[in-house]
Amino acid sequence: MKWVHLATAPDQLVAEMWRDILTQNGVPALIRAGDTSTFLGVSAYPCRLMVDEPHLQTARQVLRDLQT
Repeated sequence: MKWVHLATAPDQLVAEMWRDILTQNGVPALIRAGDTSTFLGVSAYPCRLMVDEPHLQTARQVLRDLQT
């Protein structure tokens, strides 16, 4: 898989929600390693969401649909 940047979530909770919604819609997604600090609990810092490149357009549409 070739992982590409899709969006930056404002914090880890939002990033995890977006990732789950994407995977439920058939889009392989992950939160960029290093953006979370699991030993400190949930990160309040922005987290980058990555998707497999062939699914990028679908992922963008799924996130757009969330905003409507």
